[in-house]
Amino acid sequence: MKALFAATFLLCGAALVAQEPAPQAPAAQTHTSALGFTYAVPADWEVVDTSATLGGVKQQAQQNASEDVEKRGAACVAVSLTAKHGAPASVMVIVELPFDCLGQTATEKDLPGFAQGASEGLKQNFDLAEPVFGTYALGSHSMWVERAQGAPKGHPELPYTVEIACTLLKKGAVCWMMMAADAASLQILEGGAVALEGDPAAALVPANAFAKKPTQ
Repeated sequence: MKALFAATFLLCGAALVAQEPAPQAPAAQTHTSALGFTYAVPADWEVVDTSATLGGVKQQAQQNASEDVEKRGAACVAVSLTAKHGAPASVMVIVELPFDCLGQTATEKDLPGFAQGASEGLKQNFDLAEPVFGTYALGSHSMWVERAQGAPKGHPELPYTVEIACTLLKKGAVCWMMMAADAASLQILEGGAVALEGDPAAALVPANAFAKKPTQ
């Protein structure tokens, strides 16, 4: 399923570097998803509406898809939360792919391809370097994480730490995509409490996440 995810999550990279939309009300403390998870959003971060930008990017992804399953994936993927803070802005994007919309499910063996596909999508809009990878567990769920140094293409003067953490749930797949302008913002995003399908809440990315080399 790696090809599907690479095509589908191409739009996420575009969403991150798109022109910033107008902010809505301050972010709620807890974001709840119909896929069965919650994530604690910092109270002083602004939730932004990316629906206008996302629609055009999804359409382009569907047109570029070479297989029907990739087209379905591009149509089904949803950005459930975008939040930003500071100047230059650090950004958090939560991206979901519901299995009922896609018409098929994924298993744990698909997780590496899913996560790597999300990373490949970001490379369309970011120059990434020095990637490191890790795997860990949050309760009963396996997680895959990648961290890299990067900058928007054409703007090397805007350095970011880019991090992607992904998992599979019963109802769909989900990735947290973090673009941190400074170490403090990255720590806040990694430390956000996430609860997956009733598991106890825990930090999204634990301190030892990169200690174990993932299986290819």
